[in-house]
Amino acid sequence: MKTVCLFSDGSCLDNPGAGGWAYILEFNGVVKKNSGGSKDTTNNQMELTAVIEGLKALKEPCEVNLFTDSSYVANAINGWLFDWIKKNFKDIKNVSLWQEYLRVSKPHKVSANWIKAHNGHPQNEECDEMARDQAIKFKTRL
Repeated sequence: MKTVCLFSDGSCLDNPGAGGWAYILEFNGVVKKNSGGSKDTTNNQMELTAVIEGLKALKEPCEVNLFTDSSYVANAINGWLFDWIKKNFKDIKNVSLWQEYLRVSKPHKVSANWIKAHNGHPQNEECDEMARDQAIKFKTRL
């Protein structure tokens, strides 16, 4: 099983409001990037969407080292999600996105690593810029 690095970030202007997501996938020197957004969303939704879209871009099962500055996403993937499933997502926000995450992550082994935002991490800074650019783009479409 290949081991890939997935860097992700989400951005939301006014939260809720226009938002953007971005990811960077790295494997053996090969880099794949993508970003997108929505005109009406939240920061947590964009953070999670970035991870989902990054996982969707993988063409085969992989060990995925996820790097995110979202403690919400990292903590959920590394622990909370198991309890949420047992409780059938009762009183949990973003259920449809978490169910989508479960679907797209199923073939992979994902481990989430929290990294401090705006701390000079090159891929995190690039994802932040890409996501923010998308949020601005969607805000100007309103």
